[in-house]
Amino acid sequence: MDEFALIRQYFSHSTASIAKSASYVGVGDDCAALQPPQGELVICKDVLIEGRHFFSDVDPFLLGHKALAVNLSDIAAMAAKPIACLLGLALPRADEAWLEAFSRGFNRLAERYDCALVGGDTTRSDAGIFISVTALGLAQQPLPLRANAQIGDDLWVSGDLGSPNIALGLLLKQQQASLSEQELALLAATRLRLEQPEPQVHLGQLLRPYVHAMIDISDGVLQDLSHLLTASQLGAIVYAEQLPMHPALQAVEAKHALEAVLAGGDEYQLCFSAAPDYRRQIEQCALQAGTAVQRIGQITAARELILLDAAGQVVENLPQGFNHFP
Repeated sequence: MDEFALIRQYFSHSTASIAKSASYVGVGDDCAALQPPQGELVICKDVLIEGRHFFSDVDPFLLGHKALAVNLSDIAAMAAKPIACLLGLALPRADEAWLEAFSRGFNRLAERYDCALVGGDTTRSDAGIFISVTALGLAQQPLPLRANAQIGDDLWVSGDLGSPNIALGLLLKQQQASLSEQELALLAATRLRLEQPEPQVHLGQLLRPYVHAMIDISDGVLQDLSHLLTASQLGAIVYAEQLPMHPALQAVEAKHALEAVLAGGDEYQLCFSAAPDYRRQIEQCALQAGTAVQRIGQITAARELILLDAAGQVVENLPQGFNHFP
């Protein structure tokens, strides 16, 4: 299978609504051409590298899903509707079974969110698999920018936290030694959240009228919250006991479970600030989206992030989230 047959076979059949417009030009020309509906165009990009972001033996269906999901999570953090994406794919060889599964995972998620695959690039790689996805979304003003948090806002997170970090640690350990029965059970309970995250696109759009600032959690809730606080030039108090922990972490030593919740990446949940007056509306949004939300603290004027334990004591030496270049 050559490059052009590969593209035709696996990446040229978008069913998204924008692909049905008269002015649409998608895969097959030098550039895509599309006329989005009225609104603010938001754009993001993520890169996934074999050995850095995913294991070589990962299910390619799940990898296809995740390659798009991590971008749709960024779109969700802008309270935007996905409309289109581009895929860059570098492969050591054109493995048709791998491509069928990968494209099925990618395309299935794209269809769920009506996100047209409008172009990209494929090439041969001599150093493993490289995946680059650019996603486009349509948003309405005002955007929930990181810089828009306000003093006195509630801090919220969606979903629950910690399971992807635990799964990653167990998979790394499994490369060196056999896992115990208890560890295998824990891996089974947490692995899918690592390999097939669900972007909170619907929730993000529902929250738009109520939130001031929003960010997706990809590198750990404390680190990503710190980005929001830095942009807003504000601080926050976070209550450790209010952080929503994945139920499977009850089987993990308390110290390690808390570290996974605070600093674990690959969550792709939303962290956002909103005025206390909107608590009921935000809980209704969560019910409508089928996603839990939890208040975890407040925005403060002091430019520092403070974590309080159950006794109200400041937690020192906070764990750091993921950083490619520490």
